[in-house]
Amino acid sequence: MGFLTEIGGFGGSLTSYLVPFLFVLTLVVFFHELGHFLIARACGVAVETFSIGFGKEIFGWNDSKGTRWRVSWIPLGGYVKFVGDEGAASNPDWDRISSIPEEERKGLFHFKKVWQRAAVVAAGPVANFILSIVIFAILFTFVGRMESAAIVDKVQPGSAAESAGFMPGDKVVSIDGAKIADFEDMQRIVSASGGVALSVTVDRGGVATTLTATPREQEVTDRFGDKHKMGLLGIVRDTSGEGVKLVKTNPLTSVWLGARETWFIVDRTFVYLGGVITGREDSSQLGGPLRIAQVSGQVATLGFAALINMAAILSVSIGLLNLFPVPMLDGGHLLYYAVEGIRGRPLGQRTQEFGFRIGLALVMMLMVFATWNDLVHLQVFQFISGLFS
Repeated sequence: MGFLTEIGGFGGSLTSYLVPFLFVLTLVVFFHELGHFLIARACGVAVETFSIGFGKEIFGWNDSKGTRWRVSWIPLGGYVKFVGDEGAASNPDWDRISSIPEEERKGLFHFKKVWQRAAVVAAGPVANFILSIVIFAILFTFVGRMESAAIVDKVQPGSAAESAGFMPGDKVVSIDGAKIADFEDMQRIVSASGGVALSVTVDRGGVATTLTATPREQEVTDRFGDKHKMGLLGIVRDTSGEGVKLVKTNPLTSVWLGARETWFIVDRTFVYLGGVITGREDSSQLGGPLRIAQVSGQVATLGFAALINMAAILSVSIGLLNLFPVPMLDGGHLLYYAVEGIRGRPLGQRTQEFGFRIGLALVMMLMVFATWNDLVHLQVFQFISGLFS
């Protein structure tokens, strides 16, 4: 009976995670591929397929220019395939291309000018960044954002803030030169800076004072019971009605705030990856599809606005990941085009193919590593072990 209960609970959790995850992933991937598609059409590229998902087609239709729009059975991504492509990664099928009459090659992606190909490739990640900015702007305009003044209400005894010399009433003005508009700005920087010395400028009774504070990295448990490592100073803000408020902004300000939010995610991502490379950050925090599915299900319980906010964050991450200069990713293609622009001719077919194979290996290694982290984080191994104990 215990075995059946375990299986039932796991199945229920799987369902609650799967639907929000597929919604978020489909939204983000659709706009990514739409970016490629729109610029390709603008450059006169013949598009063979626009697919949401992989594998066998569930349903689809052909548009007036011959593009097959399809929804496929494996809903874990999508792709735009140009005429002359070998597969979804836009590798050229030279055997097929060589059989196409010369007069028809002008519509092939691989015969377009290098700047046109670069524009088509870059349009996917750019579309992800635009989607994030738009989502954040809509949320800030119609839902609002929590704001509270970056004023210290209390300093916890024995904390990093006490060691740094913070005092109640201090208003944080900037951290490492970055202007702090509210407590949320400060909190996000501090949480991502565990063990890193920060130069904090505070307004103390009208006098600017600079403090050096090193947030202590601690493991905290969120509202869903998940544990995360983050930096903490030990500062308590004013939680009274006047201290915290929900503020809606006008559309123009919201767009600017959305762009700032998007850039913050990009900046923090680079800081984290740099920390992983130097050994300062914990690589186990890198998550893959299973972790995204789990978080999607958890966030969905907070409401649609929270789920859409997560889609914006994921969109930034996917856009940024695709810009890494790794063959198989958009950034790898852009690297090839940059070399072509400098040399005046493209790299040889064998060189490009070798690069794509290396890129595929790197992407697969990253996926395996992230999935392993997901399985450990979700305690799947403990769950399987428990079924047979």
